[in-house]
Parts: sequence; C-alpha cells; structure tokens
Amino acid sequence: MRYSHILIASASLAAALASPASAHRQWLLPSTTTLAGTSEYVTVDAAVSNDLFYPDHFPMSPEQVTVWMPDGATGKLENPATGRYRSTFDVKIDKPGTWKIGTQRSAVMGSFKVDGQEWRLGGRGRPMGAGGPGAPGGAPPRAVASVAEIPANATDVKLTEVQSGNYIYVTADAPTKTVFTATGKGLELDPITHPDELVSNEEGQFRFLIDGKPAAGLKVTVVPGSKKFRETEEAQELTTGADGVLHVKWPVAGMYWINASATDNKPSEKRATERRMSYTATVEVMAP
Repeated sequence: MRYSHILIASASLAAALASPASAHRQWLLPSTTTLAGTSEYVTVDAAVSNDLFYPDHFPMSPEQVTVWMPDGATGKLENPATGRYRSTFDVKIDKPGTWKIGTQRSAVMGSFKVDGQEWRLGGRGRPMGAGGPGAPGGAPPRAVASVAEIPANATDVKLTEVQSGNYIYVTADAPTKTVFTATGKGLELDPITHPDELVSNEEGQFRFLIDGKPAAGLKVTVVPGSKKFRETEEAQELTTGADGVLHVKWPVAGMYWINASATDNKPSEKRATERRMSYTATVEVMAP
C-alpha cells in the first residue's frame, strides 16, 4: 500500500479516523459504481459531514485523492472543484475492470517537551526557534513537521503512527481484484464478495487483514446513507471472526458507509509507541 507521507490538518485527521459515534465522517460518493463499457465517466462528491452523503460541514480536498486503474497504474482526476461544503471531480473510466479511487495517508503525530515546554509533532504552530511568549500575535502552540526535527534533548516523547484509507470502487464491464492486492502492511481489505457485486438480498463477506494476517475481532461499523431522512442512524456494529471475515446483511438497497479501525503497538516508526489504523469505503448495494 502506498501512502502519501504528509501531515494532516487536525480536523481532517479526526474525520478520517472518526469513531462510529463521532459527529463528523469523511466520505466519497460516486455517481455510480458499475458501468457498461469504457467510454463513460464517474462523478464523485467528497466531503466531511454530520449526516452521511449530505454535505453540511466542510469539503475534502481533491488533491488528496488518488486514482488506481484496474492494472494498478495511477490514473487522473478531471474537473476538480471545491465548494463551501463539498468537492467534486470526474474520473474517465476508459479501461475494463475495477478502479479504486480514494485517499491513503500515513503520518506520525504526538507531543514532546523541550526545556519543560510542550511541543507538537504535526498540526499548526510556531516552528522550532521562532520567537517566544512575547512574540507578535501571542504564543501559538510550538510544532515541528517531522520526527527528524524533534531535538535530541526532547523529553516526554509520545508519538502515534496513524494510517488511514478511504475508498470507492468503480467497475467497467466485469469486476477484477488487482486493486485489492494486499501489501502486507497495515489494515487492508481482501474481499470475498466484490464491492461492486453487492445485492440487498445476499450477504456480503469481506476479509480484513492487518499486516497480511486475518484481522480477528476487528470492530466494523456499517451505516446506510440518507440519515437526514431517518429518525435513527440504523448503524450495524459488527465484528470479524477468527478468519478476519465480516458478514454483512443489507436491510435495503442503497449506498453504505463502512468503517473499520484498529489500534496496536506495532508502528513502523521506531520512536512511536502506538499505531492507529482505519479503513473506510462507500459501497453501493443494488436491489435484487
């Protein structure tokens, strides 16, 4: 799995790793997930909102989104635009098979102290050595941009490695699974039921992996869209079996938001003590 090694603004990061009970969720919504032929486009909405698939908070940046073609090569976005509450972009689906569209992020965040003063890794703040409490405009939180910038005399270093992915899958003609090839790193999906072959009267089965091994006991939330028009969220709180497989029943046809998250003590960054992983996808469930 390829990650863009970038620091994420705190609000965006919180949305990407939002727990099922959080108010704001980050999502991608395709105009369709299945196409006949290779001469069409899919239009995607991207936002963070209270109610799923109804933009009411702030937009995702199209610059964060990557397109993977069915052969694994990188595709491109067309016509990106960002409004007050959502972003939109198009992807030309010109090759048969399953395309993956979404965001992948990896970052290390946390805090440390220098001479008794607290600093942050990531986020906004004054860089090392930039003024003091009497600096113009007050004293914003001190921050550095990378682990390498943490000074040698830092104490109370508390770092967490954060990995997140948020995807949609679009298939032209017959579905393929190249875009699901596992890398053996982090939280990944190895679908038994292809995400573009979901039907409301059939159980969906998805295998989750952590570092290439079945993710047993993984907590997964499945939420149907259009919460704005329901009194309750109707979320399903599910758990994978010993084989890492999740079994999902779909109450109705429509768009669903799936989120799995896990925490362990196996970060790749040596100075971090914790790893937080999140996998999110929007899938379309068709009527029989």
